[in-house]
Amino acid sequence: MTAELIAKARAGDGDAFRELTEPYHRELQVHCYRMLGSFQDAEEVLQDTLLAAWQGLAGFEERASLRTWLYRIATNRCLNARRAASRRPPKEWDVPHVEQPRPTRLGEVVWLEPFPDSLLGGVGDVPLGPEARYERTESVSLAFVTALQVLPPRQIAVLILRDVLGFHANEVAGMLDSTVDSVNSALKRARVGLERRRSASAGREAAAACGSPAEDAIVARFVQAYEDADLDALVGLLTDDVFMSMPPMPFEYEGREVVIGFMSRLFGASRRFELVPTRANGQPAFGAYLRAPDGARHGTGLIVLTLAGGRVCAMTRFENSVLPSFGLPRSLPGR
Repeated sequence: MTAELIAKARAGDGDAFRELTEPYHRELQVHCYRMLGSFQDAEEVLQDTLLAAWQGLAGFEERASLRTWLYRIATNRCLNARRAASRRPPKEWDVPHVEQPRPTRLGEVVWLEPFPDSLLGGVGDVPLGPEARYERTESVSLAFVTALQVLPPRQIAVLILRDVLGFHANEVAGMLDSTVDSVNSALKRARVGLERRRSASAGREAAAACGSPAEDAIVARFVQAYEDADLDALVGLLTDDVFMSMPPMPFEYEGREVVIGFMSRLFGASRRFELVPTRANGQPAFGAYLRAPDGARHGTGLIVLTLAGGRVCAMTRFENSVLPSFGLPRSLPGR
């Protein structure tokens, strides 16, 4: 059947090409997201990949599987994007009516965007190769994707293809027009760089399972405290080393006292929010809507929580421009 579809697609049958490639769309999109850290950029590179595959199908020699061939195209398109693209520049503080607290430090990965869990459906069914070292949930988490972004592009590609997807070294060498020795060397350096970036989270308690009663309980407590602007309740929910970031603004805050100080300013002047639940990167997330005096609720952004044991160890706030990707409106009707 595949050979017949390939023959039809080579003859210009667009439906046959879509039937061939559609089973791989989601996993390729996630692959591009891991490479680029941006949902929007991943969407664009995926479309570029499919166009290149359509135009280059005559050159597909079938020495590797169609899936491997598509990953080769997608990976190299991502590398080109990393080399050529001007990444989103840092953005100035833009939280209305809130004085900016002094940040703990400035973040490097200001182009980071969240990935909707609704688009992860089916990706978990894709068999991983025997070389894979990371669980699927970990490999789409914000912490993992952020840590990848500071590695050199070629090291990112090698680590994802080898340790996340489980391709053999010779397969990766073929995808990158490289040698096995070069791939192994890049992988060794990438592993060291990745672990150095992720060492801060070493020793933390594991997060409650996705959708479990334990996770639901933590999330419910957080929503109640946030919507009530109850700082005392929030204090009890945060780890001592809780971390807060706000891409594309580079300002980052670390430590419970610092983060609570930020929250107290956010809730100042009787600002109150309503949180609408969703999920991003396998993590609990919320559209945050500011309640206006007239009863309207205006979307201010998307908050993604990272959990450790029964507490919140990180909060990442994204701009309201990401809300439509999660099926969330820019504003909610007044009550």
